[in-house]
Amino acid sequence: MEARALTSCSYCQPKSETVLWQGTHCRVILADEPGFTGWCRVVWQDHVRELSDLDDRQRDHVMGVVAALERILIAELKPVKMNLAALGTAAPHLHFHMIPRFQHDATFPEPVWTERRHRNVQPDAQGLAVRLRAALTAALGER
Repeated sequence: MEARALTSCSYCQPKSETVLWQGTHCRVILADEPGFTGWCRVVWQDHVRELSDLDDRQRDHVMGVVAALERILIAELKPVKMNLAALGTAAPHLHFHMIPRFQHDATFPEPVWTERRHRNVQPDAQGLAVRLRAALTAALGER
């Protein structure tokens, strides 16, 4: 595992992000993805390329955060479906995209990375961040 060190890494040195919860090993952010309500990312803090690079305890921890976030997004937003993706080739940062899907989102029912079909109105992102932050803190505690 490579420690946090790369100053050019957008995951180590984010210019701006809405952090909903942060622990020792990972954080949850509300992504700025217009057209998609509640799109979040779970970001491992250190430079790790693959899930299999983590030891069992670390893997259980990050997947516990992913599962808690999914439960919270479902309870708070009532999506039609949840999408979970682990993508990335440029930065050696393990991260998961948690994407609530709605009939009104920009590409529904197609994958989120396809051509936008709809214009949707974003809800109050600040209000959503406050609700999700409180739910994550209640579920995962202060870490």
